[in-house]
Amino acid sequence: MTDNTDNNALKDHVVTIDIMVPVETAWAEITKTGRIQKALYNTVLESTLEPGAKLRYYSPNKKRVFVVGEVVEIEPPSKLVHTYMFTTRPEQPSLVTWELAAIDGGCRITLTHSGWTDQIKTHKGVGKGWLQILGILKRELETGDIAFGTKLMYGIMNLFTFMLPKSTKVEEIEKAGW
Repeated sequence: MTDNTDNNALKDHVVTIDIMVPVETAWAEITKTGRIQKALYNTVLESTLEPGAKLRYYSPNKKRVFVVGEVVEIEPPSKLVHTYMFTTRPEQPSLVTWELAAIDGGCRITLTHSGWTDQIKTHKGVGKGWLQILGILKRELETGDIAFGTKLMYGIMNLFTFMLPKSTKVEEIEKAGW
């Protein structure tokens, strides 16, 4: 797995990982809607996954929304581009591009998180988050399970959901038009 993140400048975060499963398997997991995506911090993606469609990453109980955006481009099973904004700190949306390509014995996923301005405060921590997400995705797809430590982290996160900012509540997201 590689990451060319430079946290001192507002450069794109680019993370690449090779996963030993067919492209279609990885694509199905990344674009899975209505069910928990373990690699994406145990969230549930809701979207029609069509250009112009809204997307939301919900908590498992669907009472909170962590990320909102809009689908910009989709080319199954090789490319998904969408805007991206954390609801814990609403800012100008950035852009996430998932690119999947077949390699010998599996697929290569290249994730590019771009569109940063100096007004977006979440730039610094996002690169590490994508490294973690793609590592969890690799383990899940190759072994069928995620690490115990990751499961524990998700359990703790669920216990403290009540402490999240009001901006993450579904009703607040809807009021804001997301």
